[in-house]
Amino acid sequence: MTYIVNDNCIMCKYTDCVEVCPVDCFYEGENMLVIHPDECIDCGVCEPECPADAIRPDTEPGTEFWVEFNRKYAEQWPVIVTKKDPMPDAEKHDGEEGKLEKYFSPNPGPGG
Repeated sequence: MTYIVNDNCIMCKYTDCVEVCPVDCFYEGENMLVIHPDECIDCGVCEPECPADAIRPDTEPGTEFWVEFNRKYAEQWPVIVTKKDPMPDAEKHDGEEGKLEKYFSPNPGPGG
């Protein structure tokens, strides 16, 4: 099992999760985070920390796409280990439908 970050993170990018991760398996894109599924140790400490409910176990239905999505971008984006401020309109976008199609950016974030 591993955990994944889904599209609830897009345009919110809360980073509470990276602070508690014992193995530093979060990677930062321009407007979301992902978890490297091969580095995640399945401890689950990140899941309750996410205000946007964007972190889910890969055992939930419909997460197959997100496992590969997270793997792809974790291999392209820099690691993030330090909590940062969320995106400026995070509260406005929290819970919004269709964020992958509307807003996703494949560009890397600064990491850190």
